[in-house]
Amino acid sequence: MTAIHTRAPALTIRAGRRALERLKARPLTPADVHVVPGAAGGPKALGISGLDKAIFGDWLPRAPQERSLIGSSIGSWRFAAVASSDKPKEQLARLAELYTSQRFAKGVSPAEVSRKSVLFLEELLGGREDYILNHPWYRLNVVVVRSRGMLEHDTRGRLSLGLMNAISANMVSRRHLGRFMERGIIHDARLKAPVAKLVDFPSHEVALTRDNLLSALLASASIPMVMAGVRNIPGAPEGVYRDGGLLDYHLDLPYEQPGVILYPHFTDKVVPGWFDKTLPWRRGDATRLQDVVLVAPSKDYLESLPDRKLPDRKDFEKYLNDDDGRERSWRKAIAESDRLGDEFLELTESGKLADVIRPL
Repeated sequence: MTAIHTRAPALTIRAGRRALERLKARPLTPADVHVVPGAAGGPKALGISGLDKAIFGDWLPRAPQERSLIGSSIGSWRFAAVASSDKPKEQLARLAELYTSQRFAKGVSPAEVSRKSVLFLEELLGGREDYILNHPWYRLNVVVVRSRGMLEHDTRGRLSLGLMNAISANMVSRRHLGRFMERGIIHDARLKAPVAKLVDFPSHEVALTRDNLLSALLASASIPMVMAGVRNIPGAPEGVYRDGGLLDYHLDLPYEQPGVILYPHFTDKVVPGWFDKTLPWRRGDATRLQDVVLVAPSKDYLESLPDRKLPDRKDFEKYLNDDDGRERSWRKAIAESDRLGDEFLELTESGKLADVIRPL
């Protein structure tokens, strides 16, 4: 008898306690979803492009309603692309292609990376600002950090020292990061940010406007030492703003919303802050994540990709002097990610989602 080989699942799906109970009682529908978070992670976003296309292009439009999209770094860029058009699949594909085709010389300065990033955002979103601010359903929330102390400087020596001090303080306790930065959420003026009162760090909320949209998005992805800080976002407290992922890498936040938080993610775990990546004991808070349904590529799926992983920033070094090779690898990963979207749609439409969910 010939053995029948079935392809391993492309997705890993996990759910918080309350979401798990809810999905055991009834299937997940688009109407259940009121909040979608988007993590920081640079090029990893390209590796779930097909999942985003299925969620925002096919699934959520079946239940048009007000939804908060909250992202830090590349998460905010993904969601700005989604909210910038009535054809989100096209804009997500454009985002992936623009990002893939970026090329940087060895030793490129942070100022030059920032300059190219401004051009990137203008090409992706230029002329679409009013559409984002008036989208019929989506309410964009952009997470940034306002620098304190030595992190306010872009001179390499002071900024390096400030980062080393922040890393050391974070090793002792995450709360000590409040000495180095505060959280900013720049949100659609029509709806408050989808979080309870934030008490873990000094935080402020600012209305998203035409004047601050692109500067907020640029700041949200401005990794220290890689890009220059963004000074004085219009309407926000004065200061130097940087990557929202420094504090809120995977957006482990106290969400306030009436249903399920659908989280298309790069990995099946939630890491609170950027400095926690190397601290395996730092994981998301179960109470804050109790309504989350997290959808991520499975290990088997990752093993099937060209480099056995999603695209990431280290690829710029790995493929140094071989941008054509990097772009080929990334485009294969982007094309392959349609499998993620297809599987998500199949699971939700067949009602089999609850059968494969594991606890978060």
